[in-house]
Amino acid sequence: MSAAYTSRLDESRCLDRREFGGKAAGLAGLAAAGMPVAPGFAVGAAAYRAFLDEVGGRGSAPDTARLMAEAPVPERVVTAIREGYQRLCAETGATLVPVAVRSSATAEDSAAASFAGGFDTWVDVVGAEDVVAAVRRCWAGVCTARATGYATAIGVDPTGIEMAVVVQRMICARSAGVMFTISPVTGDRSRIVVEASWGVGLAVVGGDVTPDRWVVDKVGLTVVEHTPGDKRVEYRHGAAAVAVDPARSAQPCLTDDEVIALARLGKQLDRRRGGPQDIEFAMDGGNPVLLQCRQETVWSTRPRRPRFPPGQSPTGWISGAVTPKSSW
Repeated sequence: MSAAYTSRLDESRCLDRREFGGKAAGLAGLAAAGMPVAPGFAVGAAAYRAFLDEVGGRGSAPDTARLMAEAPVPERVVTAIREGYQRLCAETGATLVPVAVRSSATAEDSAAASFAGGFDTWVDVVGAEDVVAAVRRCWAGVCTARATGYATAIGVDPTGIEMAVVVQRMICARSAGVMFTISPVTGDRSRIVVEASWGVGLAVVGGDVTPDRWVVDKVGLTVVEHTPGDKRVEYRHGAAAVAVDPARSAQPCLTDDEVIALARLGKQLDRRRGGPQDIEFAMDGGNPVLLQCRQETVWSTRPRRPRFPPGQSPTGWISGAVTPKSSW
């Protein structure tokens, strides 16, 4: 019975967005496509429902938040999470593997409702009992004013949001960041933009630094622009930032070859998923690992202007453009 509450990221049932949420389903899709994804498992929304049913917590957000903070997690759910963590330890050859515990709401990362940054991530969590505690904190994130306010603003019933959770082996990243397979500034689909800083990605997504920025031509996969950032702090372990040596801060946190390797992965995902993507990554040594992939929701949902007038072919448009017009 406990196995029903969890799924490995490389299992097909983890693709069920309604049960495992947008983040977990996205990672499962990447794993199924053979993309580089850190190993892990997801705790499904069934575990969240079991917890709520146990504590009777389907009332107002403040009451539910209090119950989530105080009530014990059902033992059958604890057993499932503990077994998932122990299996991950065995697979990675570690006695106690550090993991990232990340919220994966069932309404998250859809084209109409991106809760990016609206829910919590807990890093460098070690030990089964601490993983259970982090999962509970992710569940409680459904009740925050930030999450309920955003849901209401976009027309989503906050009480209908359920929370799954992703548990992944922690990448001791040399550098990390985000990649857009479209220019997030202009909407240019011929460009891929990579932003990164030293350490794990908390410094970039949290706005603690001005990241290094690269613009890559999507067709030729060449770097066409590089803007150095201001990378004064980094996150190495846990949630505490540490200062970066000034000499290292001035150095690019990625080589051009690494940027091109990332862009190549981004281009593949853009094609496979049928449109521009918003991707989080970490560098495990010199190898990119994908942490999240969701549809870009700012430019990709806007209607695209036709390249040529309605009813006219490219050849006809070109011919009309170069043929002299008769004068009156």
